[in-house]
Amino acid sequence: MGLYDRDYTQADFRSRYDGAPQMRLAFPQLTPVVKWLLIINVVVYLMQVLGGDTTITMWFSVFPASLGMSLQIWRYVTYQFLHGAMWHILFNMLGLYFLGPTLERHWGSKRFLLFYLGCGVAGGLAYPLLVAVKFLRVAPMIGASGAILGMLAACAILFPHFVVFFFFFPVPIRVAAVICILIASVTILSRGPNAGGEAAHLGGMIAGAAYVFSGSWRYKLRQKISADRGQSKTTTDRSLELEVDRILQKVHEHGIASLTRSEKRILRRASNNRTK
Repeated sequence: MGLYDRDYTQADFRSRYDGAPQMRLAFPQLTPVVKWLLIINVVVYLMQVLGGDTTITMWFSVFPASLGMSLQIWRYVTYQFLHGAMWHILFNMLGLYFLGPTLERHWGSKRFLLFYLGCGVAGGLAYPLLVAVKFLRVAPMIGASGAILGMLAACAILFPHFVVFFFFFPVPIRVAAVICILIASVTILSRGPNAGGEAAHLGGMIAGAAYVFSGSWRYKLRQKISADRGQSKTTTDRSLELEVDRILQKVHEHGIASLTRSEKRILRRASNNRTK
């Protein structure tokens, strides 16, 4: 997957979401999390090739052969680092290389990593759900495609000026996203080859889009929580102040020997708060 900017958008493009910066991307400089994700994926693939793939796939793929296996939560992370063939890992790593640095620079490394793994987990969950309702047959599922397609959806919303090479043809990133959605939907509904993988693709894209679109709501929620904590602290501080006034009045009238252990602790607490 290649990626570049349309010339006419480079001068003054600004995203409508999260104050995204102007983007100019051809061959991006690697960012820390993307670099390590690339390394880990390649190392794991070499381990699969050299050490025999069967055991690794059985233990670390998403394999909903039973309820117990579906509830083995580590699989929804580990399956993202397994790949079945050279072309499989090649295309996924190209997507990670071209899309990942943009999002990591925009969001920061920690937020990007959580987003990447979260999209992969969402994609991993989509397949067992379809198996549980007897819509798809059981088979091991591996690959980072759910996370990669989640990034594609996020970039399509945040940076609509991007153009990607889709099967060697340059198309606007939003067109590429729509094509991926249509392919996944048709394959799933027709129960065609790799329907489970396409379920992961669609699940990852839904998660990626939902994360971006919910940005404003999540910001307001954080602000509300912060305000509620501030109000709670103000109320607590006021209550402590009133209790200290009562204790000091008691000391004035009856002496410090009249204080209980609890009242002495309150005075020490108030004193410590004032020295911070």
